[in-house]
Amino acid sequence: MLNTSDPAPDFTLPLAPDGGEVSLTDLRGKAIVLFFYPRDNTPGCTKESIGFSNQLQAFAEAGAQVFGISKDSLKKHDNFIAKHGLTTPLLSDAEGTTCEDYGTWKEKTLYGKTHWGIERSSFLIDAEGRIAQIWRKVKVDGHVDEVLAAAQAL
Repeated sequence: MLNTSDPAPDFTLPLAPDGGEVSLTDLRGKAIVLFFYPRDNTPGCTKESIGFSNQLQAFAEAGAQVFGISKDSLKKHDNFIAKHGLTTPLLSDAEGTTCEDYGTWKEKTLYGKTHWGIERSSFLIDAEGRIAQIWRKVKVDGHVDEVLAAAQAL
């Protein structure tokens, strides 16, 4: 389990909507926000992604770059972005390796049934590549503002 001040696990993942790849190592020198979410086009995930998109400029002014991560494919991410006018870049962790590295791939219970899925979580990574703050089991309401305040305080 990751803790604050731990080095953030490196990754290289495909990027939507622009294509290409994003590697955490290449982003050193700036703060990074990673928000892990269960699935594109579900109510909570949509609300959270729109919230980060609406505040993207404020994050940039705070010197932080924001990325959403789920196991959805690039095609699903592209559709999600287009449908909701999202401006936040989304990364596809189809293999689930990054989700596992960050401890967000969890056994969950829904309506009495157990299944595996992504636990909604966010990570603020400082310019040196260390985890500055972690939010687990995120409730969407107010979350984006809380992460923004933490990014501004770095």
